[in-house]
Amino acid sequence: MSRQHEPNPSAAPVQRLRLRYAKRGRLRFTSHRDVARAFERALRRAGVPMAYSQGFNPHPKISWAGAAPTGVASEAEYVEIQLVERVDPEVLRAELDAALPDGLDVLQVVPASGGSLADRLDASLWRIELPGVDPRALAEAVDRLLAADRVEVQRLTKDGRRTIDVRPAVVTAEAASSVAGAGGSPDRVESGPLRRRFPDDEEIASNGTSVPGRGERTADNVAHGSQIGTRAARTDDWPAPGRPCGILVTVVRQATPAVRPDDVLSALRVVAGLEPPVPAKATRMAQGQLDDDGRLADPLAPVAAPQPATRDGESGQGVVAGPAV
Repeated sequence: MSRQHEPNPSAAPVQRLRLRYAKRGRLRFTSHRDVARAFERALRRAGVPMAYSQGFNPHPKISWAGAAPTGVASEAEYVEIQLVERVDPEVLRAELDAALPDGLDVLQVVPASGGSLADRLDASLWRIELPGVDPRALAEAVDRLLAADRVEVQRLTKDGRRTIDVRPAVVTAEAASSVAGAGGSPDRVESGPLRRRFPDDEEIASNGTSVPGRGERTADNVAHGSQIGTRAARTDDWPAPGRPCGILVTVVRQATPAVRPDDVLSALRVVAGLEPPVPAKATRMAQGQLDDDGRLADPLAPVAAPQPATRDGESGQGVVAGPAV
């Protein structure tokens, strides 16, 4: 972005933008604090006219919402920034994405609307790959988890061990299977519901959506609704060739304390004795508000304007627009 003139960072913000970004590959092991520092450096390198707080130690006005735990990948991380000059959202997306390290990919930038971003994130859709786990054993463990009224697990915190009831946070869960081919990449997923969420390349192409090459940084354009893409192929994400891989797809409600993917796996261990032979790989595929059907609404969708008053004096209510996943 242009550096010909430097805006006054202490000026009042004139634009709020919301960003969706991905945390992929080895950067899933990066802590949220390090991700935040990388974003601040990238914003400076890209010349983004950030608004700053007041006082002796001003900070850029950046609001993080629902950050993923260290060690998990994500296709749906969100952050809001405030600017002292108006910019084109797509220009900012391209230049900020170029300034970030490989593995932190800016997927979408839209003007902020509809109150707090955090209020529009109350659940997450997780895809947890379990290499070496028999898909039938995984399906049985999932059934036992959903049938239970209460499943307590132990979590080690800085204050010692803490007991957490995982079951109330698990909205839906289902098991699928995948087998890695000779090259190590997972073959077609053998589950109807899961395949509807994650179509293959042929289905994407038939829908008219471009399918980027494997080597592109922005190969994943997984968006809510019809704009669906494929993940960038990364060899460190693939299970071993020919090895069965159970896949758990679950929607987990945000709660206090937070229930993380490893807590869900601990719950499967409690109810069914399921012990993955190797560490699982968890990826957050979406975040949003839950609707009555257990689907997630797009948190970046614009808020519809209130409907005009009717003859009876009643007025419509503003609702969150956009498809659900």
